[in-house]
Amino acid sequence: MTGRHAGPQSNADGSAAGSANAAGSFEHALESLRAGEPILVHDAADREGETDLIYHADAVTPEAVARLRNDAGGLVCVALGHDIAEAFELPFYSEAVDHPATADHELGYDDRSSFSLTVNHRDTYTGITDDDRSTTIRALGEAAAEPATTDFASAFRVPGHVHLLKGAPDLLAQREGHTELGLALADAAELSSAVVVCEMLDDETGAALSPADARAYAERHDFAYLEGSEVLERLG
Repeated sequence: MTGRHAGPQSNADGSAAGSANAAGSFEHALESLRAGEPILVHDAADREGETDLIYHADAVTPEAVARLRNDAGGLVCVALGHDIAEAFELPFYSEAVDHPATADHELGYDDRSSFSLTVNHRDTYTGITDDDRSTTIRALGEAAAEPATTDFASAFRVPGHVHLLKGAPDLLAQREGHTELGLALADAAELSSAVVVCEMLDDETGAALSPADARAYAERHDFAYLEGSEVLERLG
């Protein structure tokens, strides 16, 4: 993982204030998603306090999976819009599993989790390699673009190595997690409702990468960096 080695250290405090550069612009983020490039989004200090590396699902090549593994290091998930997930009959995981451990959650940062099922595309082998996960993720992006013509059970098998997230019905008006932030940005970019999100971790501490270090990584690679508050101001 890249962690603190991602780029030069920054004295930024991680707030929306800071140098006005392309890496921090809303427009740059939309252009990047359209071009198949990753963006970084920090939700909020009083929420998870994490920065996620986000791609549109269509753009996730094996090389992108490698970046998610090495430069982010968290859990590679595909967030699907609520209507898309409903079309594929995808439940929230906590509603699909009959086990006492699914009850009495106290997440601290939200009322509920967005997790749905885990999947592999049926053309994959183990499902965990960069090639296999890329195949699954890109197929999910294609399915999200044409849900009416997709037989989900014929294309994917459960369980698998790609975690699915189910967006809130009203997106940011209902929930302000990375699932909804990423999907709202995809919608604003006029892309299908399927994005990959992966938390950025710090090699040295094992904790979430600080906003300052995440911004430094974005600046080094000319990736767009947004605070969740910026997305909410524009799209909430």
